[in-house]
Amino acid sequence: MAELKLLTKHLGEEGCGTLKHYQSVGGFTAQKKALSMKGAELIDEVKKSGLRGRGGAGFPTGMKWSFIPQTDKPKYLLCNADEGEPGTFKDRVLLEQLPHQIIEGMVIAAKAIDSHTGFIYIRGEYKKSYDILQAAIDECYKAGLLGKNIMGSGFDFELGLYAGAGAYICGEETALINSLEGRRGHPRLKPPFPAVAGLYNCPTVVNNVETFSAVPHIINNGGEWYAKMGTPKSTGTRLFSVSGPLKKPGVYEIELGTPLMELINNLCGGMAEGHELKAIIPGGSSVPILTAEECKTANMDFESMMEHKTMLGSGAVIVLSDKTNLVETTYRLASFYAHESCGQCTPCREGTHWIKDLLHKIRDGLGSKKDLELILSLTVNMEGGTTICPLADACVGAVRPTIEKFRPEFEKRLQPTS
Repeated sequence: MAELKLLTKHLGEEGCGTLKHYQSVGGFTAQKKALSMKGAELIDEVKKSGLRGRGGAGFPTGMKWSFIPQTDKPKYLLCNADEGEPGTFKDRVLLEQLPHQIIEGMVIAAKAIDSHTGFIYIRGEYKKSYDILQAAIDECYKAGLLGKNIMGSGFDFELGLYAGAGAYICGEETALINSLEGRRGHPRLKPPFPAVAGLYNCPTVVNNVETFSAVPHIINNGGEWYAKMGTPKSTGTRLFSVSGPLKKPGVYEIELGTPLMELINNLCGGMAEGHELKAIIPGGSSVPILTAEECKTANMDFESMMEHKTMLGSGAVIVLSDKTNLVETTYRLASFYAHESCGQCTPCREGTHWIKDLLHKIRDGLGSKKDLELILSLTVNMEGGTTICPLADACVGAVRPTIEKFRPEFEKRLQPTS
C-alpha cells in the first residue's frame, strides 16, 4: 500500500515552500481558472466533489459556501489554522511546506462567496509556521496573486495573518471569530451561524487549512474527478498525523476508506519493537477510543468511524501500546480539557474539573468505586448540547469510552475497601 498524494505530492521537494517552486508544478492555474468563473459555478464544482471539512466536523464544504446570503454586507473568509488538539500536527506540514496551496484555495473560495477580505487565524505557538506563511503572503502580493485586480481579473482579495494567544478553544469557529474581533475567545450561541452573522456580524465562512488546500485540485480537475477517490460519502484524500510507539510515525495522506490497520502496519511499519497494539484513538484526543479488536474492522472514513461509534475528528491517530497506562493517559487528557475550558457553561466549567480531580484520585490509588461511577454520571450531564460549544463533549469522548472499554484497568487502581 502506498500513500495517495494529492495535497502533499510535492512535499519535501527542494524549495517547495517558495512561490517559484509552486508555480513550476502548476500552482495558481486553478486560481486563474476560478477567476474567470462565476461564484455559483465554483460552489457547484465543490459540491460535486463531495469535499467535507477537514477540521473535525466533516460538514460539506460546498454546502457551507452556499449558505452565504446575497447581501450588500461585506463577506469574510477565515482559515482556521489554530491546530491545538493533542496529537494533531498535520496542518503544520501544509503551513510550513505548502503555504501557497492554502492561499490559492482561499482566493478561489473568496471568489465563490464574493468575499474581498480574509484572515488566516494561526495557533500562537506556531511561530515558524507564521513566519513562513507571512513570507508566502508577501510573495503573492508582490506577484499580483493577492490584493487589487488579481491576475488582471478585476477581482480584489486582501489576506491577513493573525496569531492567536494559544487558547485551544479558539479553534472553535465562533470563539475564533470573537478572538479575531479583539474579544475574549469565548464561543457564541448558534444560531445565528457565521454564514449569516460571523465576523463583525457579517456573513462569514470558516474552513480548515487542509480543506482550502484541496480546493485548487478540485477546480483544476473537476468535482467529479475528486469524487471518484475515497468512498461515496467520504470523498478524496485526507492527511493523518500518526503518533505513538510505531516504527514510522508521521503525517500520511491516504485515500479515505483505507483500512486503519493498513495505515498502521504498512505505511507506519507496524508497532515498534517490544510493543503490542492495545488501542487507537483514531481522530484526536476528543474522539472515543477503539480497542485493538475494533481497529481490525475500522476504515478511515466518516461512515466507518460512525459505525464504530467514533470519529475521524482532527485527523490525529494516537496509537497506544500494551505498555500504556490508560488511567494516566485518561487523567492527562481530562486535565487538558479542564485547563482549556473557557468557563462560560457550568456543565463544562465544573464537569471537566470534577472529572480531572476524580481521575487524579483514582490514579493515585485513593479512589473508590463510587468515584468511578460519579465520573460516568457526570459525563452524561455534560454531553448532547448542554453547552455552547463541544468542548464538554470532547472531554466526555476522551474519558467515558476508555473507562467503559478498559474498566478493569481503572478498577485495579481503586481502594480495596470501596
